[in-house]
Amino acid sequence: MQLHTSLLRFLLQCAIAGLAAAFVIGLFFPNAGSLLRAGLGLPETDRTDPVSPSQIAAPPASYAEAVQRAAPSVVSVYVNKLVTERPILIQNPTVQRFSGITLGLPRQRLQRAQGSGVLVSSDGTILTNHHVVAGASDIQIVLWDGRVTAATIVGSDRETDLAVLKIDGTNLPAMPLDHDTPLHVGDVVLAIGNPFGLGQTVTQGIVSGLARSQALLGGTENAQGFPAVDFIQTDAAINAGNSGGALVDSQGNLIGINTFVLGRMSMDAEGIGFAIPAATAREVLAQIETHGVVVRGWVGAEYADAPLDPNALPTDAGHGGVVLTALYANAPAAQAGLRPGDVLLTLNGEAIIDQFDLRNREAAIAPGTEATLTGLRAGVPFEIRLTLIQRPAPRAG
Repeated sequence: MQLHTSLLRFLLQCAIAGLAAAFVIGLFFPNAGSLLRAGLGLPETDRTDPVSPSQIAAPPASYAEAVQRAAPSVVSVYVNKLVTERPILIQNPTVQRFSGITLGLPRQRLQRAQGSGVLVSSDGTILTNHHVVAGASDIQIVLWDGRVTAATIVGSDRETDLAVLKIDGTNLPAMPLDHDTPLHVGDVVLAIGNPFGLGQTVTQGIVSGLARSQALLGGTENAQGFPAVDFIQTDAAINAGNSGGALVDSQGNLIGINTFVLGRMSMDAEGIGFAIPAATAREVLAQIETHGVVVRGWVGAEYADAPLDPNALPTDAGHGGVVLTALYANAPAAQAGLRPGDVLLTLNGEAIIDQFDLRNREAAIAPGTEATLTGLRAGVPFEIRLTLIQRPAPRAG
């Protein structure tokens, strides 16, 4: 027992002496470990220094530099429209029903509206929303420095809700459309525009979602009546008058054209706004400047999403595809022999996800180009070739 106690005391004394020696060596010879490893030919060990809170990148305290860079390119758009209306002569529904007299003679009145726009060239090319300038009889632009000038419509595209305007000028503060840095959900964004005619106003938020399609918005057309693009969703405040203004990143780069807010469709929605991506705006601008309109390919058919019932499609087809619901006379689909009820599964070898995917992809094919479609008719696979034509302009609304 005494021998056991003596052994424990000896081991404890050795441990204390070793710790004391290590402390002294570490204090006066901090590189001793490295020198020893080098003398023995051992590799250095990886060491990761702890990151202090001060080393973590903090968001900027101000986005003033981004605003100063972007704001001069954002303009206010004031529009006069001649609206034809027929006044209600008799308010009483019973008298209306028996007399058959409801409306008076048509008359015109001047309707004023406002929105925003973005200068995208130094010689006066402006991007704004189609719904801001549709039917305009007069358009006035207020520049960042307060100058007022008239604008003309170069072209307008209802399907993307984009319009191109032109003003006279040189060396104007334009914002390029060539910024292609990928966006991520959570990125800080700034919306710049002319809400309620107040003049240039900046609101801040984040990217809440990407590639928001009309399928997610619950219909084939959104509130403006145009087929939806792959919108950027943001919680930055977008109010009446912001339409056509700029959505920029934290560096002041143009990433989108503000277009509408979901709150106009649902009284319960808050902080859900949408912008047209800059890449889409760039494509539309190029087509309007070249052709005066946006030229889109068209197969000449109406279609809906194919049923998701696995019994409706072969197991190897998976979910997806569209079912033809109507064909236009003398259009490519009808001429190629397609029929209502046919299920289309691929376009040029790539699977069709849904009706919106097919609509966008056929639009991207130049008229006069041959395309290959595969699908099913009464469960039997088929392949068909057709030549697309230019899609007619959508109905006015």
